[in-house]
Amino acid sequence: MNRLLRERPLIDGHNDLPWAVRELTDYDFGRLDIGADTSLHTHTDLPRLRAGLVGGQFWSVFVPATLPGGQAVTATLEQIDCVYEMVRRYPDDLALATSVADVETAFAHGRIAALIGAEGGHSIDNSLGALRMLYQLGVRYLTLTHNTNTPWADSATDEPVHHGLSTFGTEVVREMNRLGMLVDLSHVSADTMRHALRVTAAPVIFSHSSARSICPAARNVPDDVLESLRGNGGVCMATFAPDFVSQEFFEWRQASAAWQATHPRPVVTIEQVIAHLDHIREVAGVDQLGIGGDYDGCDALPSGLADVTGYPRLFAALAGRGWSDEDLTKLAGGNVLRVLGEAEAVARTLQRSHGPGLARHPTDG
Repeated sequence: MNRLLRERPLIDGHNDLPWAVRELTDYDFGRLDIGADTSLHTHTDLPRLRAGLVGGQFWSVFVPATLPGGQAVTATLEQIDCVYEMVRRYPDDLALATSVADVETAFAHGRIAALIGAEGGHSIDNSLGALRMLYQLGVRYLTLTHNTNTPWADSATDEPVHHGLSTFGTEVVREMNRLGMLVDLSHVSADTMRHALRVTAAPVIFSHSSARSICPAARNVPDDVLESLRGNGGVCMATFAPDFVSQEFFEWRQASAAWQATHPRPVVTIEQVIAHLDHIREVAGVDQLGIGGDYDGCDALPSGLADVTGYPRLFAALAGRGWSDEDLTKLAGGNVLRVLGEAEAVARTLQRSHGPGLARHPTDG
């Protein structure tokens, strides 16, 4: 498996290290040197990414949805600045990537491609202009919501308001298609997933979601949506976060603190992650598979996948179950690179006939 992952880039869809750096040191890499071992503090550092044979990483520029409009935009810009500083500070290990060609070039030169994904539509403050500026700064996916609704899209973990996308939400998706920014449907409600799939002109992704029929967390993807990915050409990047991998862990997390205190936290295994991958492959197809570990975005991880060194163990286990090299190459990064390339092609076509979107959210006058 190490040979396979050295020949083609493994691309993970979601890592929250930038927010961890903000929380731990207020972006001071002198105090948290990710060029050395930071395992006492984070799931991720550059030596462990190398050991995990990671070829490309979508760094999440997450900010809390509780931040009011303009503050959310500012914090998102600070998160993007953090990614830029990582690339500047560690140029032998990281290279900023905004296209398929950039990823391939970084990999060919022995560097980890640093891609950027914004986690939550609150980061654009209801502004298509802000969306375009995030794209100009290198953001290549936007998760339409986080844990609460935006004014234009319903979250999986909030009370439904729009039952999918509002009229403005549809315009956000269309502008993302025009830009070549991937529509990320992790965190959104099932109705929003279905609505976005009807609207989009390009393949979508789920940057860090698993199968709802295996674990009933609302953030996971129902089978009918997985089936729709076949026609859309999109990718579900299965997560390692235990809340979305194990039904037992999910139920434990939903229980009261008093109940948790007398019941040990369930152990989650690499085999349970594989169950999701097997199911997504069966329902959606091997061309619809990817990986989004959610490292540094969760407080527990499956045995064998405790940090970013775990990917080769996962791929070895899959090979032991009969997965072919071709299938594993698609899972590792082939599928998500295909989707990014198709989004780029759709954008080129749309930009020949469509100018920038001018829609405004009704509350903005």
